[in-house]
Amino acid sequence: MALGKLPEDEVAGEGAIFAEINITPLTDIFLVLLVIFMVSSSVAVERAETSSRQGVKVNLPKGTNKEIDPAARSLVVSVTSGNLILVKGQPVAAADLDGAFRSAFASDPGTQVIIEADEGVKHGVVVGIMERAKQAGLARLAIATKGGQ
Repeated sequence: MALGKLPEDEVAGEGAIFAEINITPLTDIFLVLLVIFMVSSSVAVERAETSSRQGVKVNLPKGTNKEIDPAARSLVVSVTSGNLILVKGQPVAAADLDGAFRSAFASDPGTQVIIEADEGVKHGVVVGIMERAKQAGLARLAIATKGGQ
């Protein structure tokens, strides 16, 4: 064996071509795809959260937040500053609110009622909605607030 020659060179011959797969570009592509999927999934989650609110603009009061059960079925009741009541983003007359609560109770007795009332709404309106929900059998009530104090 001569100096400077490796044993692999002797086996393959003097003019042999060594082909190696360079996986660096493949790794770069996978990392770029991973970033794209992460960004697109976070955008999809944000869109799903905002679409569940049905586009109702309610100026929520500030308060400390306590997480509600995300796995439980929810019925969102919004009250605008003009005392317009919306259920799942659709305007509802005060008389029809009881029917919405009864149908929610019939489909799932554990339905939680989330009340999104504007800061300017009188306390009595919110309490009235809570009492109607209780009369329909819905005992899990929550009031939506903005974070902070």
